[in-house]
Amino acid sequence: MHNLSTVVKFEIVRSLKKKSFWLLSLAFPLMIAAVFAVIYFSNQATSQAGEELSKQKFSLAVTDESGIVKPEVLKALSAKQLDTKEEGVALVKEGKLDGFIFIPKDIGANEVQIYGKDVGIFDNNRYASVTQWLLSQSIDSKFNPSELAVVQQKVKTEVTTYQDGVERDAIKEAILPGVFLILLYLLITTFGGQMLASTTEEKENRVIEMILTTVRAKTLIVGKIVSMVILGFLQMAIVLIPVIVGYALLHTQLALPTIDLSELPVDWVRIGIGFVIFVLSFLLLTGLLVAIGAATPTAKEANSFFGVIMLLMFGPLYAVTLFVSSPDAGIVQFLSYFPFTAPIPLLLRNAVGNLELYQALISMVILAVSSMLVMMVAVRAFRYGALEYSRKLTLKEIFAKE
Repeated sequence: MHNLSTVVKFEIVRSLKKKSFWLLSLAFPLMIAAVFAVIYFSNQATSQAGEELSKQKFSLAVTDESGIVKPEVLKALSAKQLDTKEEGVALVKEGKLDGFIFIPKDIGANEVQIYGKDVGIFDNNRYASVTQWLLSQSIDSKFNPSELAVVQQKVKTEVTTYQDGVERDAIKEAILPGVFLILLYLLITTFGGQMLASTTEEKENRVIEMILTTVRAKTLIVGKIVSMVILGFLQMAIVLIPVIVGYALLHTQLALPTIDLSELPVDWVRIGIGFVIFVLSFLLLTGLLVAIGAATPTAKEANSFFGVIMLLMFGPLYAVTLFVSSPDAGIVQFLSYFPFTAPIPLLLRNAVGNLELYQALISMVILAVSSMLVMMVAVRAFRYGALEYSRKLTLKEIFAKE
């Protein structure tokens, strides 16, 4: 194993030199940046267009059978009142009137009908906006400020919940432990393919034969696994740092919610459990993908197994409400203890606070043992399959006695 550090260094440096590594690492931050840019410029354009629209003057008439509209509101818009709907529609058709609003007697059961001169897809919204303003201004004057807040659904509420006599905010408590669920998802989606190809690359180009003349198969595969773990955490940092920096610098301009970290409850037990489950889950996945790559002759064949692994890992997300509302259900317990499906249920339940300490400890032991066993299988698969170029190894061959 004296060549282990050499293998680790070689794998890391080689991966860092690949354009695909940086492309995959930066794809998520760049995508987030692109979305933020679109939101920012869209908001700017919408705001500017809205200001220009508010400055536009156009002729307007109203027929109000409901009696809701106040004369002073009509006067503020320089709008005139017509006796019949037919008269207003005719004036619009003849081009003598820009907009006409017909308000039926029962506004709750019937639609308010609006007719106007076509001034473009965006600018046509001015008629609906004016109608809404006309009605709201007429109604608002009938209520005092408190009643108006209820009618406009602007009543502010503050909910305080308690558990065993202690104030608790379940949503805030879930944020810090829940970060590990997001990190695992990002790590697998951005780095999974590279882990799968790490053991098939040399086999496909037949370089493995020359490598194994100087390095033992066990040393090589252990070095690959260690390098994959290091690169995985490095890629995670590359993904997160630009997002965090971008949020810190631009959240005001993009009208994003401000997160005050000092207000977040810090439960070091749940955070520690989340971290351990995250690390063990990543090690388990790394071992699985490396073992698959070692047992198959080409990356194409290895990819056929990748979908099965992803289904096992992320399939439980379809039952997310079950993990939150019914943690004692049999299916939840099974998915939480079965190692290949456990990562998502455990991280999710730990985030929402329904993962008991003894359940967490049992699950972590299962994940740790499973990770070690999978790593051992990966080593054996590589030892026997490193020079297999045309067929997949069978389980019998992997576990055969030497």
